[in-house]
Amino acid sequence: MSDQIVKRKGHNPKVAMVLSILFAGLGQLYNRRILKGIVFLIIQAAFLITFYNFINIGLWGIVTLGEIPKIDHSIFLLIQGLVSIIIVAFALALYFFNIVDARRDAIKLQEGAKIPTVTEAFKNAWDVGFPYILVMPGLVLLIFIVVLPLLFMVSLAFTDYNLYNSPPRNLLNWVGFDNFVNLVSVDIWQSTFFSVFSWTIVWTVVATTGQIVLGLFLALLVNDSRIKFKRFIRTFLILPWAVPAFVTILVFAAMFNDKFGAINKDILSQIGVMIPWMTDPFWAKIALISIQTWLGFPFVFALFTGVLQSISKDWYEAADVDGGTRFQKFRHITLPHVLYATAPLLIMQYAGNFNNFNIIYLFNDGGPAVRGQNAGGTDILISWVYDLTFTTNNYNMAAAISIIIGLLVSGFAFYQFRRTRSFKEEGNI
Repeated sequence: MSDQIVKRKGHNPKVAMVLSILFAGLGQLYNRRILKGIVFLIIQAAFLITFYNFINIGLWGIVTLGEIPKIDHSIFLLIQGLVSIIIVAFALALYFFNIVDARRDAIKLQEGAKIPTVTEAFKNAWDVGFPYILVMPGLVLLIFIVVLPLLFMVSLAFTDYNLYNSPPRNLLNWVGFDNFVNLVSVDIWQSTFFSVFSWTIVWTVVATTGQIVLGLFLALLVNDSRIKFKRFIRTFLILPWAVPAFVTILVFAAMFNDKFGAINKDILSQIGVMIPWMTDPFWAKIALISIQTWLGFPFVFALFTGVLQSISKDWYEAADVDGGTRFQKFRHITLPHVLYATAPLLIMQYAGNFNNFNIIYLFNDGGPAVRGQNAGGTDILISWVYDLTFTTNNYNMAAAISIIIGLLVSGFAFYQFRRTRSFKEEGNI
């Protein structure tokens, strides 16, 4: 027994690591983990035989984007290159695990640990790896359904892919940050970008704040003890939420029509006023903000109504004893409780409206047109991206703007969530 332990102390983890680096599985064979070593050997051999040509062409393609027009398709090469990078990342992770596993087993053997039998090794691997086995299919789908399209979009932002330079007739080229520079330097892109970006900010802040304020105001009114028929009123106020949004938007688009819409023809005409809701950018923006306030307040109203009913009346009674006014009770009791409970959802309202494509597209398709710009007067960033992609085929600029949108929304949401309790660990609240 002592000789066996001496031999194991002479077992060198560095040798196991070097062998695993040379070829996956050799370190496991050195550790006398025969089955595990054979599995790693088969996996690496199968990987090299199956994917060598695919990865070789993919990595060449993503670097060059092709060399012969009409034969090399830059888009296909780009996608193949991205898939190759993902496959290589998986392979490197498994390769690294193979090295770490060989070193860990070698250290255990050096310390005199018993070599497990095949049955014991399989049972241990199943116990440890069971959660990963369940997670892996979803992870793979997530990578190829979500991550791959995102990587493709990000890649297009650094190419010259547009209507006049599209494969297979032409080859794409990597242009670095030229598309981002053009957004803020070339006249038509600069004026359009800053105009659309400023309106997107105004739209997000005003429309979302409007629906939150209206929802809070109505929730406070309905929650008042003097109000009767509360159930009926709450049901009535939530009805706009029950109607599909696209139906409501199309109805409002007809109502705001300059010529035959009910708002101009039946209401404003009574006082001799006709407002160009669809042809003037300013009035179109007013209409859009009004519609979004109508669409968004029922959700906020329902949210605030539930929170208001959970606030203890003892707080208000104590405030009455101290001589607190209605405004003071609202400021120091109601509002903090409401915001405390709903802050993450309210943040998501702002983030959602920042990318609220439906209302802009369905109401007037981002119109009316504005001279000197390649976006409509009410286009926000996301609807502008849609037009650049499907109307003018400026894929590179659309991808660049999409990256900016993603960074803005994710940065704002992450910063605000960090300031609320939603991201704090239990016990540190």
